[in-house]
Amino acid sequence: PIRLTVSSAPVKSSRNSSKQSVASGNLRSNSDQLPDFLVLDRRRFASRFFLFLFVMSIGLTADLVTKSMALGKYPPIGMQPVWWIDGILGIQTSTNGGALFGIGQGGSLWFALFSIIAFAAIIYFLFAKGLARSWLLTLTLALISGGILGNFYDRIGLGYDPRWNAPELRLHVRDWIHFRLEGVSFFDPWPNFNIADSLLVCGACLLFLLAIFGKNIDASLSETTDAEKPDET
Repeated sequence: PIRLTVSSAPVKSSRNSSKQSVASGNLRSNSDQLPDFLVLDRRRFASRFFLFLFVMSIGLTADLVTKSMALGKYPPIGMQPVWWIDGILGIQTSTNGGALFGIGQGGSLWFALFSIIAFAAIIYFLFAKGLARSWLLTLTLALISGGILGNFYDRIGLGYDPRWNAPELRLHVRDWIHFRLEGVSFFDPWPNFNIADSLLVCGACLLFLLAIFGKNIDASLSETTDAEKPDET
């Protein structure tokens, strides 16, 4: 009689290989869920983070230093303008207990809370969602972040100088840039502002432009990224 023996080893190996293929498929699907920026190009991720940190730090430092210099020399109580360009641009220190144009007076702590939320959202969308693959968007949000943190510093009372002898100004934002166009409605004068406000306005303008032209920028970035990918075939 002829005996036939069937080995189960190939079956086990095939099962193992199928498990491995499923596992690798899961890994691929998980990596596909991550932003291409984080999965494919960690070096660029590091460069964008450095760009964001550098621009934000420069803006924040410029804001805090100029505030301290201006209001250290000229207390923000009843100061007359010191002109750089006569009748147009100069220094006039003041404080603001609200937001832009004095909106929401007395709500400094609420604005401080909103600043924390806004800054956390910027970090999340840039570096967790991969929006930092665009250096223009990274630069724009770095400017905005510098402005947010500059005014946040004042809104939690760190900018207050006891020499002012005005505790009601403790949670106010420090302003010192004075601008006016005599006889021009809305600009006579323009509300006093600071470097942080300038960063916020410039960042908002850039963000508006990116919202209009951003698709073309993203398309060009995607083509560049695809060209840099190694051929997997």
